[in-house]
Amino acid sequence: MRRALFAMGYRYRIDLCREGTRIDIAFVNLKLAVFCDGCFWHGCPAHGTRAKHNSDYWDRKIAENVKRDCRLRSRLRRAGWKVIRVWEHDSLDRAIDRVARALDQRQAQARSFMQSIAFM
Repeated sequence: MRRALFAMGYRYRIDLCREGTRIDIAFVNLKLAVFCDGCFWHGCPAHGTRAKHNSDYWDRKIAENVKRDCRLRSRLRRAGWKVIRVWEHDSLDRAIDRVARALDQRQAQARSFMQSIAFM
C-alpha cells in the first residue's frame, strides 16, 4: 500500500509516534493516520480467528488490543486526526481508494480553511 500511495504522489511518515500510539502510515500535515490491522491481532469481526492453544490467554489479549485500539483512536480524533483502519483482508485497491479519498477530503478542507482566513 505504501508503494502505491508513494507512486500516486502522496508523501507520508511510517511508524510515527503520536498521542501514545505508533501510526503505521501518517500524513502529518493533513493529520491522517492509517493503521494496517491484522485480522487475528485486532479482532476482526469478519475474519478474526480463535487461537487453538492457550485460548483463554489469547481471547483476553485480543480483547485488550481491541479496547486499546478504540482508546487510541479516540485520543487521535480528539487531537484532530482522522483515523482509517485497513484490515489485512481488504483488497489493496479498496484500501488505497479509501486513503486517497480521505487525503483529498482533508486537502480540500485545508484549502477551504486557508481561503476563509485569507479574507479576514
